[in-house]
Amino acid sequence: MCGIVGYIGSKQVLPILITGLKRLEYRGYDSAGVALHDEGQLWVRKRKGKIKDLEIELNGETPQATAGIGHTRWATHGAPNYENAHPHMDMHGKIALVHNGIIENYNDLRSELIEKGFKFKSETDSEVLVNLISMLYEGDMVQAIREGLQLVQGTFGIAVLSQDDPEKIFVARRGSPLVIGLGEGETLIGSDGAALIEYTRKVIYLEDDEMAVIDSQGARVRTLQDKKVNPIIDKIEYDLSRIQKSGYPHFMLKEIFEQPQTIIDSMRGRLLIEDGNAKLGGLESCLDRIHNTMRFIITACGTSWHAGLIGEYLIERLAGIPVEVEYASEFRYRDPILSRADSVLAITQSGETADTLAALREAKQKGALALGMCNVVGSTIARESAAGVYLHAGPEIGVASTKAFTSQVITLVLIALAMGRKGNLSSEDGQALAQSMHELPEKMKEIFDQKDQIHRIAERMVEHHNALYLGRGFNYPVALEGALKMKEISYIHAEGYPSAEMKHGPIALIDEKMPVIFIAIKDPVYEKVISNIEEVKARGGWVIAVANPGDKTIKRLCDEVIEVPETSQCLTPVLTVVPLQLLAYYTAVLKGCDVDQPRNLAKSVTVE
Repeated sequence: MCGIVGYIGSKQVLPILITGLKRLEYRGYDSAGVALHDEGQLWVRKRKGKIKDLEIELNGETPQATAGIGHTRWATHGAPNYENAHPHMDMHGKIALVHNGIIENYNDLRSELIEKGFKFKSETDSEVLVNLISMLYEGDMVQAIREGLQLVQGTFGIAVLSQDDPEKIFVARRGSPLVIGLGEGETLIGSDGAALIEYTRKVIYLEDDEMAVIDSQGARVRTLQDKKVNPIIDKIEYDLSRIQKSGYPHFMLKEIFEQPQTIIDSMRGRLLIEDGNAKLGGLESCLDRIHNTMRFIITACGTSWHAGLIGEYLIERLAGIPVEVEYASEFRYRDPILSRADSVLAITQSGETADTLAALREAKQKGALALGMCNVVGSTIARESAAGVYLHAGPEIGVASTKAFTSQVITLVLIALAMGRKGNLSSEDGQALAQSMHELPEKMKEIFDQKDQIHRIAERMVEHHNALYLGRGFNYPVALEGALKMKEISYIHAEGYPSAEMKHGPIALIDEKMPVIFIAIKDPVYEKVISNIEEVKARGGWVIAVANPGDKTIKRLCDEVIEVPETSQCLTPVLTVVPLQLLAYYTAVLKGCDVDQPRNLAKSVTVE
């Protein structure tokens, strides 16, 4: 869950590394550092804190080096401080390494190295790795890295500089992404394409158990078993503007307001309104097998898991196929019973989430049809899935996911629609749903018109330390997602529940100090939700409702009402989640929180 960047070419490297680290700061922001080849020596600077703190540490230094690596950290082993910050040097000061991942057997390796006389300055597994390579180095850095990584258990994405090889950078991966960018007379590396986009769009996605020797003319890729690899050269499709704030104060706000466009992008070329159907090219080859599946299992983490819960409702209703939703972090370790009759869909924004990737591999190993849904072209899950679907939401930089969530829901609707039309869903019902999907972007814009009201509600929300989010049916997962957004960025403790479950415990918490946010749209359980609101009001709770326009009952009962336009019941989550995203955003801003980079979190969770 860290960001790695590197460059070798003819340009001054330090400004390139700093810019690249800023592009990757959403991946980790506990500390940062750089290592350069400079006049025959390794030049290292690092600092606890964010990239701006590293710039202060640099204090205008301008080495003329043209090769170097950089790192921004999300702490796993050891506290965020100077000693634990990357890059790490070997004991002799001749090898510098940056590392993303976790070395699970680092304690055993550390003990062996100490016995051989190695000394350590940090608490990290990464310093163990660089000293292991140092111990094995006998003039051939490639061989030392290869031998060292054969002894390692765990995950890694590494970049290495050797004082003896000033014209090279050495990289390798297992489980943690690395992208190589190919320019004219220059080569770059990054944890994802965001670090490279200013310089090139031609990239190589390094596969697991591959390593590369990089110089200014390109990359030579081989496996860790020393077999030659002929890598595929891909292209980054988005441009630089997609990873800039474009006048917004935060990426999160920009990404919330991008959602009308991103859901259009998710539907483009896929939604067939006249046919009442959906065409998903990535699933066409296996749609018959999906339709005949005995069980459809969705596995994901965090926000993606909430989207998966909505997918369960969608697929069961539209396609009539039983669905289970599993936390990916639990799925692999409970030895799930799977067979060729099952289909497993792994959902992840980044395509690199370690727990979700492990679940996908478990499904493949046990013979199930392994499907992927992700947002990042060329990501590991995209490459390892038997078939899958891209979200086309564009880069999401804010750590708290917003536009990826709504694109995931839309994509799940498309999948459910295609599966349903393969079965008993009529063309008339399909056409009605497709038309409603087509209308969603304009309806979402109507919600943005209430941003000032939501801001005013947030001004009161900051006074509270807890909140309860309640919804039913399709909007129970939205309650979970709304609570997660509030927790993630404002640090207010919030919980989501099905509305009817409130009386089975959470009602004990309700008093005048408890905000309770209801999703109370007019659907088959509307009257039941009204009863739940009455129960909260009877106990003095402050009630905020997300409801349909013109609902007089809701306005009479609730303290605050945020209106969302009516749509098909299946599609309501795409609209009802938007005011909850904005409420969390404005509350966090008013509290002075770092919205885009909330404490202790990182965007791409590449460790288990």
